[in-house]
Amino acid sequence: MNVKLDEDLLKWDAAGLVTVVVQDRHSGGIRMVAHANLEALEQTAATGFAHFYSRSRGRLWKKGEESGNVIGVASVRLDCDGDAVLYLSDPQGPSCHTGANTCFFRDVTGSETLPALPTLAALFRTLGERAAGSGGKSYTKSLLEGGVEKINGKITEEAQELCQALSEESGPRVASEFGDLLYHSLVGLLARNVDLRDVMEELSGRFAQSGIEEKASRKGAPHGQ
Repeated sequence: MNVKLDEDLLKWDAAGLVTVVVQDRHSGGIRMVAHANLEALEQTAATGFAHFYSRSRGRLWKKGEESGNVIGVASVRLDCDGDAVLYLSDPQGPSCHTGANTCFFRDVTGSETLPALPTLAALFRTLGERAAGSGGKSYTKSLLEGGVEKINGKITEEAQELCQALSEESGPRVASEFGDLLYHSLVGLLARNVDLRDVMEELSGRFAQSGIEEKASRKGAPHGQ
């Protein structure tokens, strides 16, 4: 990142710290919560890797300095009051000291459950579980067993239905048909072993480029490049 931080924008607590929330910038999942002092924020901005201040050890620390599970930081955001910070991140490996991807894998009763994920990422995870499951028949599994051609047929069908809804039907019907198209497209990703994160990374890389320029750059390029 290599950006200059304005410490006056932050409201430090009595120990000179702010709370830091680490969010996966592609999945949207919250990976961990920690604390940072000014030096930690400056090191994060200078290096592009998450740094924090350990209250228990009383020192600065870089996430992954021992485990190797570093967290790249693409952007640092402040909340409206300036007393909390958000690291929009690219985690490399698990973020929790337990070995879990996220620290948030328990419900309020203390029972372990599936890690919290936003709707789209949670749906893709569920589809993967259905594909790998050994239980009864599922629609997702039947599509995958039918192969890419069967999935392509459903994507084509759902795309046509979405187009009709866009032209003639209500907002709720448009949302429903888009949901159907999105679901079948995600199954297509599974069939080709393409991770949803790869799609999100592709989309995020286009933010700084106009759609017209991006389309033009692909004209004439061979398929697969």
